[in-house]
Amino acid sequence: MSTDFAFGPFVLDTRRGQLLREGLPVSVSSKGLRLLEAFLASSGRVLTKAELMQEAWGDAAIEESNLSVQIAALRKQLGPTPAGGEWIATIPRVGYRFVGLPVHGLAGAGDTSKTPPAERQHRPSIAVLPFANLSGDKEQEYLADGITEDIITALTRFRWFFVIARNSSFAYKYKSLDAKQIAQELGVQYLLEGSVRKSGQQIRISAQLIEATSGQHIWAERYDLELTEVFAIQDAIAERVAGAIEPELLRTEGAQAAARHTGNITVWDLVRRGTWHFHQVTRDNHLKARELFRQACKLDPELPEAHLWLGRVSAGVVPYGWSDNPVADLQEGLEAALKAVRLDERNPYTHYALAIVSVYSERLEQAIRAARKAIEISPSFALGHCVLGMAFLFSGRAAEATAPLEYGLRLSPYDPQNFVWFNILALARLFSGRGEAALEAAARALQVRPNWSTSLEVLVYCYAALDKWDEARRCAQQMASVAKQPGDVLAPLRAHNPAWTEQMSSALRRANI
Repeated sequence: MSTDFAFGPFVLDTRRGQLLREGLPVSVSSKGLRLLEAFLASSGRVLTKAELMQEAWGDAAIEESNLSVQIAALRKQLGPTPAGGEWIATIPRVGYRFVGLPVHGLAGAGDTSKTPPAERQHRPSIAVLPFANLSGDKEQEYLADGITEDIITALTRFRWFFVIARNSSFAYKYKSLDAKQIAQELGVQYLLEGSVRKSGQQIRISAQLIEATSGQHIWAERYDLELTEVFAIQDAIAERVAGAIEPELLRTEGAQAAARHTGNITVWDLVRRGTWHFHQVTRDNHLKARELFRQACKLDPELPEAHLWLGRVSAGVVPYGWSDNPVADLQEGLEAALKAVRLDERNPYTHYALAIVSVYSERLEQAIRAARKAIEISPSFALGHCVLGMAFLFSGRAAEATAPLEYGLRLSPYDPQNFVWFNILALARLFSGRGEAALEAAARALQVRPNWSTSLEVLVYCYAALDKWDEARRCAQQMASVAKQPGDVLAPLRAHNPAWTEQMSSALRRANI
């Protein structure tokens, strides 16, 4: 039987390596958990920096600054004490001491695997297993461990699912179990696992996302990089992995909700079914998604996800031309997004919903503020970067638009609506004087959704800017042969940038001669 610790609203479950706040998991790195356990077991004694470094890193040679970083992260994760102070006090020139309310040793107090909190039962959960070090060099364990922890931190910024971390001792204990058995032990639906291999100055990182019940691989990716700066590599990989798997989780959850619909509907089922329809990007599916989100808002007016998705879908039906009353639909979307922000201001999706509906309500400065807030909350949130670039471009700031669009598309290369984002990127590059790069992005847009008339239109502009008129005319002829969508995703750009609008119109007129 393990000894667990309770302090304030927290319980540290030492057997499972998990910190709970009022029954809900708090994401803390494995190093942070080791430091916290050392503090709690110290009975208020001052712990020297050497003692703490030994607890967290063993005999590995590390710089003292690493300890400072972990202590700062732990303080942030714990927040203030009930009295408003800090749980961990700095003792100058010596070390640190745990302060605050008395700490009590408990027997198995943190074991909540059999009775997860009600909120967790409604939200998907994912466990990030320690990435394996395949380098054959124990000195490289720190790299695999650091990447694992950074991915956990990046994933916890997405508020609609729970992230549970397990340290290397857990991986060793359960190394003989398969994915389904591990997930049952942890009480999660998804597992993220991976490996790190270093050879010289090259590093290869592989990761895969597994649906635990079926063992199905939902997503897998491999990254080959030059190992020039370890911590920059860790941050880059963490953000790319988190940004890539988050939409895959979202689509999988939506598809499962749609498949299991039997008429016995919960609010979360309505939202998940709605997201599945939303990602099909057709008129009927968007309108069906909107009805589901409206139902969810009525059944649970305090659920932020219902309102944010209503805001998102409203910002879709209007520019795609699927709205019978654009003014009323945008107003509905704006009110829903604002309510979502009020209900959960720490959710990047609520701010994204506000940003995208603000773009098409022609409130571009509000869109920029909301997009920046989404990125501040979750730096690996791809849509936040994309909508920031869109708002910059529509505001006439093409040079500022390029970087966030490129970064957002790199984080989430397979979003079903990337045909829009690639076209926006093409125009940002075009109006920044990068014609060849603009043409490359426009071609990517057409690959995602062939024969979409806006993609062909943007290709005409790009070819015209490069004086490739034969290619421009061919695209214009193809435009005439495909069905033109009833809406205009570029409407705010045309409204706010008359010089660009004339440049585009002139190119189209000449290509049609």
